[in-house]
Amino acid sequence: MCLYKLLLVRNWNFSEHPHVRYNPLRGEWVLVSPHRGKRPWAGQVEDIQADAIPIYDPKNPLCPRNTRANGEINPDYQHTFVFTNDFPALMPDTPSPMESDDPLFQIKGAKGTCKVMCYHPHSDRHYANMELTDIFLVIQEWIKQYNIIGKNFLWVQIMENRGDVMGCSNPHPHCQIWASDYFPNEPRIKHDKLKEYYEKHKEPMLRDYLKKEMAKQERIVYENKEWVVLVPFWAFWPFETMVLPKRQIQRMSDLDNTQIKYLGRMFKEFTAKYDNLFDCSFPYSMGFHGAPTGEQFEIDMPFWTFHAVYYPPLLRSASVKKFKAAYELLAQDQRDISPELAAKRLREQATIR
Repeated sequence: MCLYKLLLVRNWNFSEHPHVRYNPLRGEWVLVSPHRGKRPWAGQVEDIQADAIPIYDPKNPLCPRNTRANGEINPDYQHTFVFTNDFPALMPDTPSPMESDDPLFQIKGAKGTCKVMCYHPHSDRHYANMELTDIFLVIQEWIKQYNIIGKNFLWVQIMENRGDVMGCSNPHPHCQIWASDYFPNEPRIKHDKLKEYYEKHKEPMLRDYLKKEMAKQERIVYENKEWVVLVPFWAFWPFETMVLPKRQIQRMSDLDNTQIKYLGRMFKEFTAKYDNLFDCSFPYSMGFHGAPTGEQFEIDMPFWTFHAVYYPPLLRSASVKKFKAAYELLAQDQRDISPELAAKRLREQATIR
């Protein structure tokens, strides 16, 4: 290596200088530009709604005893409540089109089901201010729905949008469960990459990754007896995180009582960190990924590690969010704040809201 290049390497700092990082779960590179965090902000500022959320809203279709758009009346539920989405994106009994042989006009049928799951009868509740016993009931209902729906569909996606910024117009604590008879793009790509890594290295990728992150301690945000929350080395969203189990499991159905107990604690304590970061009801999209279900439900897939991901849009305050636009849409993903700094800021937050 010539002297000039050697000096450049010695002077390089990943918290200051632009660089790209590889995401092994997608086979893509992310541009990290940490120096841009110093630039003044003249972009869009979100209108943050700070109004107190009532315990009960007679006009909210997710509250107990209220009438939904299809005319059905919700029961007077005391804990969780699950129903089929009144406006589902997927349905189990739709006809399928004739498949095309043309390579440019491929089309296939899509069957599935869409559920809505309310976490609690009170609209002002979320993980940080819920009782642990109520959070345990949420996790147990997730597992129940996963097992029932997973018998019939290849993929079961449990997911939650929180906040107006994420397009969630209803503040009542809830999630959605969409299931499909085909492999959606994101988990399909992840499935292939996890399998490739396992075949080459004989170890699950995310198990290897967690071991190395635990040794480095640079991007760990939260951990308890069973779970670790970290900002991925390759994270795209400013305060993106991944939740990984300390004991290898492949699917949500593999969770034992101890893992459920500490997963509940994680939800309560870690989401408080998010809320404390900008002193707001922190918006995000989150969801779980694990080995596929349906006809593959009973197949052992040691390359899969069950995990959750959080994709929050906020960038530098409660009112400034990151957009995926321009360069990210036309070239590649790009972030400003380094994953290490994001992890440090989250790690410093209290676990009580």
